[in-house]
Amino acid sequence: MRPVVHAVGLEVVLPGGDGVGPLTADVAPGEHVLVLGPSGSGKTTLLRTLAGAVPQHVRAHVTGTLRVGGGEGGRGGSVFPVDPVSDGVAATSAHVGTVAQDPVTGVCLTLVADEVALPLENRAVPPERIGPAVEGALVVAGAAHLRERASGELSGGELQRVALAAATVARPRVLLLDEPTSMLDAPGVAAVRDAVARVGDDVAVVLVEHRLDEWAGQAGSAGLPPRTIALARSGRVLADGPTADVLARHGRALLRQGCWLPLDAELEALLGLGGGLASDDVRRALLALAREAAAAPSGLPAGSRTREVVLRTRGLAVRAGGREVLRDVDLDLRAGALTAIVGANGAGKSTLLAALAGLEAPAAGTVEGPRAGLVFQDPEHQLVAATVTGEIAFGAVAPGRVAELLDAFDLRDWADRSPYTLSGGQKRRLSLAAMLAHERPVLLADEPGFGLDRAATRAAMAALREAADGGLAVALTSHDLRAVAAWADRVVVVAGGGVAADLTPEAFLRDATALAAAGMSVPALLGFLVEHDVPVRGALAVLERLADDVAVAA
Repeated sequence: MRPVVHAVGLEVVLPGGDGVGPLTADVAPGEHVLVLGPSGSGKTTLLRTLAGAVPQHVRAHVTGTLRVGGGEGGRGGSVFPVDPVSDGVAATSAHVGTVAQDPVTGVCLTLVADEVALPLENRAVPPERIGPAVEGALVVAGAAHLRERASGELSGGELQRVALAAATVARPRVLLLDEPTSMLDAPGVAAVRDAVARVGDDVAVVLVEHRLDEWAGQAGSAGLPPRTIALARSGRVLADGPTADVLARHGRALLRQGCWLPLDAELEALLGLGGGLASDDVRRALLALAREAAAAPSGLPAGSRTREVVLRTRGLAVRAGGREVLRDVDLDLRAGALTAIVGANGAGKSTLLAALAGLEAPAAGTVEGPRAGLVFQDPEHQLVAATVTGEIAFGAVAPGRVAELLDAFDLRDWADRSPYTLSGGQKRRLSLAAMLAHERPVLLADEPGFGLDRAATRAAMAALREAADGGLAVALTSHDLRAVAAWADRVVVVAGGGVAADLTPEAFLRDATALAAAGMSVPALLGFLVEHDVPVRGALAVLERLADDVAVAA
């Protein structure tokens, strides 16, 4: 069977010197491939090149050969009808569907149904066929209930489902997915994963994803695409082969570079034992670590509920797009505490942060306290300077503090670059560093782990934890239950337009009703720890120390 993606010596070098490749690889019709690597390794650049955006819309020097489309019995007619590098986005879009890392960037029209219909209209599909096709694509993507909604009113997770429907409605030959679950709750992840599994036996799928455990589900590594292309931090190809072999041979190297791994591969890399939680040896080793964790702090630090309230809401109601999103919200943010705000997609988490920061006017009720600093879900919405250093220093921040943050967020090598030339994960780290530099009494972060690998997620969460320990009132939104359990002092569940629960992380992990209201499911590792009554935060801290040992051993 002839491939639908054919690359020989493909190398992409961006103006700043970063890039990806050289890559020589074929992808067959119906084949699913995972592209795995740390933040900044060129994963998104590779997908943009396959889609025809590089170098037409993103400046880069591209060498080698790339062809997309066709395939045995392909819809394109000839074997390799499109060269994305020379033919660009318009020609390539006849064969390629794309779900971008930030779905907002791909939205063109105001209504969801029109957005999904647009690819078909561009192909002059007869009108009587468009309606049923749109409905079918929305159903498969788990977004049928959004059909009549305005796209500008949707949450990031809802937009990701709509973007998937728009990418698949025209039945492309190749489907490119750049972190399609990054903003999704647990039901959303399952819906997108199932939708991708049903795109068609002749559609090749190239997936970039950090949330490997969520994507794999209960199957562990076996639930990932059967083939993996692993990239080193330099953008060079580390391995290309069956996923099980790549993880077994290169798991420790990927862990050292800061990648998330599925739980069974992570435990093998950390403990040297295979089989995941199904192995008695692994379970015994984890329980042995739990004895060490028992002495570690867990739950809410002593006295944090009695500390000074810095920001409070009473009876807060917020309207958006003509509808009431939040009502009767009473919330206290206290100095020295890190509060995780969780909830299903569309529950109003980002709206709540915007109201706390003074960016959304209350329809009723009050917000009392100093103006909070807010790190947006989309980092580009708050970039103001010409360089990375200038972004952190904006507002007369002391040079010593700028240098400290450049190092803390692994941005030293990009200090003189334009923020817009950074990868998505690097922009996320920069936006967090720039807001931390101002040390406001209240710091808010909307999905601070979005688009980040393991190392960068840890750095971001550690910085927020340090800010809280230094006396700031910190609140963040997240779908990452592992990060919430490891770093937060309290968990506030937003559901049904208000606050449905306010718990410690340990209590939240054991409350099935609160978890369901938040649209979250307990990952296998956390479930194992809860089952054996292990202090979760302490146990996760021990595993992170093991990961540090792996990195030091390198």
